Amino acid sequence: MPVEPTRYDTVLRGGILIDGTGAARRAADIGISGDRVVRVAPPGSEAMQGTEEIDATGRIVAPGFIDVHTHDDNAVLRTPDMAPKVSQGVTTVVVGNCGISLAPIAPVDPPPPMNLLGDRTAFRFTRMADYAAAVDAAAPSVNVAALVGHSTLRVGTMADITGKASPAEIDAMRARLEDCLAAGAIGFSTGLWYKTNVGADIDEVVALAELLSDAGGVYTTHMRDEHDGVLDSLRETFETGNRAQVPVVISHHKCAGPNNWGRSTETLAMIDAARAHQHVALDAYPYVAGSTVLEPYLVDPEIRISVSWSVPHPEMASRDLADIAGEWGCSQQEAAERLRPAGGIYFQMDEADMRRILSYAPTMIGSDGLPHDTHPHPRLWGTFPRVLGHFSRDEGLFDLEQAVHKMTGLSAANFNLTDRGVLREGAFADLVVFDAETVADTATFDDPIQPAAGIDCVMVNGTVAWADGAARTGRSGRFIRRA
Repeated sequence: MPVEPTRYDTVLRGGILIDGTGAARRAADIGISGDRVVRVAPPGSEAMQGTEEIDATGRIVAPGFIDVHTHDDNAVLRTPDMAPKVSQGVTTVVVGNCGISLAPIAPVDPPPPMNLLGDRTAFRFTRMADYAAAVDAAAPSVNVAALVGHSTLRVGTMADITGKASPAEIDAMRARLEDCLAAGAIGFSTGLWYKTNVGADIDEVVALAELLSDAGGVYTTHMRDEHDGVLDSLRETFETGNRAQVPVVISHHKCAGPNNWGRSTETLAMIDAARAHQHVALDAYPYVAGSTVLEPYLVDPEIRISVSWSVPHPEMASRDLADIAGEWGCSQQEAAERLRPAGGIYFQMDEADMRRILSYAPTMIGSDGLPHDTHPHPRLWGTFPRVLGHFSRDEGLFDLEQAVHKMTGLSAANFNLTDRGVLREGAFADLVVFDAETVADTATFDDPIQPAAGIDCVMVNGTVAWADGAARTGRSGRFIRRA
């Protein structure tokens, strides 16, 4: 007798499944109902009918990518279609990185680097619960998981953020962090390199990070020094994790500045040794330039620096700092002072180091994109297709299954994102359909606002968020609360 057809909301037919675990690809049809994957079956093995049918013949079907390092805290509210992310297959963003988050703090004129998230109007969430409610109300096209930023805690509780916090100030920060964790925040982040955070010693960081242990949260860190002191900073990071008894994520790992090029052999060996006895993870982006605020003390005349935005001189966005300084007849440090508040793109890494770190099996992918920049770093639009196309397909740094794992299953496991990052029955229906032969980043340093090639379709919680080269009007992203 003929098999009675089973009806699903959506059926993807004829695709090649890479499930996010690192396992070998296989052909599969996928049935989705509501926000979940309910059937993964060999093609034609059962009668599957969908209210909507998607032909994925010859395409890779993978879990939606998880951008573990973003500064999209405000972007998900201001521009909820999130085109820079869904256009490259991202379905979940982790916000609150580098010690800066929109919550919990009363309205404040944000000092650098908090101004990377927006102006005073952005900082209106005194509690993480309020921010979570705002995300759910905005219904962005991506899911949002939030870290609590140490700089945000310090600016909101300390009279003088240049030094160590007093016992009373630490208690106040602990109370705010506990409230955020109760509201579903997934962890706590530091940006110990920045002026808002550099005054904190390891005892202050541990006093906060230890709250994560019982809550099942994660500690992420923009380390104190990614330049000459990178090894000491790694030691501090490992000690923090050990003392607080929490899993650690090293943000955007790099060996910055010409003096440190080639040292990734040392840093990765240290990370390997630490991983033998504690949970240490890391993320990286596939470019030799970083981007952050433009400050005179960050200017190194030995490297190229490009201006990504400037409040007093918006016309200088996209221009090199050296050229501006030459035009103004001053030093690059003086030019940076005249441009600030401003942002910069710093060409401070070595290609061999970046490839070595990217190839390291435990490395996750995070864009570190800055969505409010006038002339942003191309990583905002191009990170994930650059890994899939340039580094996996064209350069052969790792196979496609491993590339997908680095941006899906590995990320979900390290950040405890339940039922995300894997494409299996029962998981949330976050997925991306792409052409393995043509997927590529098109965003460049000269022309950075460009959607990727080869991304056919993106679904978030069972709803199509991107298809046919455009964002869809239906949005179903949500605030992901810690399990």
